Amino acid sequence: MIDGVKVKRLKIIPDDRGRLMEILRCDDPIYEKFGQVYMTTAFPGVAKAWHFHKKQNDNFTCISGKMRLALYDARKASPTYGEVNDFEISLENPMLVHIPKEVYHGFKCISDTEAVVINNVTVPYNYKEADEYRVDAYDNDIPYDWRK
Repeated sequence: MIDGVKVKRLKIIPDDRGRLMEILRCDDPIYEKFGQVYMTTAFPGVAKAWHFHKKQNDNFTCISGKMRLALYDARKASPTYGEVNDFEISLENPMLVHIPKEVYHGFKCISDTEAVVINNVTVPYNYKEADEYRVDAYDNDIPYDWRK
């Protein structure tokens, strides 16, 4: 596992009215601080990658459809420099993945329906100075192929 990445297995609690799933609580060991929560989606077969942040940590989960979340550690001082992590997340495999600063990440919808992702970040988005550093999903030095 990439240094600083944490995974919380989520539990879905069904009843006769539907389902409930706690994603992140302030008393969870994985919780750091609140910045904002947002929803993003990807259509079937679409990869939204790669980027990293210098100021914020991310906490990703997928609440509809299925996503492949990939992480790449490009931090030269990290004990896991060059390592790739790959997760498949859905309601059938519910988890929250904590992504530390400066770790490249992206996701791809691998279901036949749109994947809906919730991200709870530690710093709110700054529209004037976005904390996003991007490289192309396919044309880069990251040892990962989104075509698979």
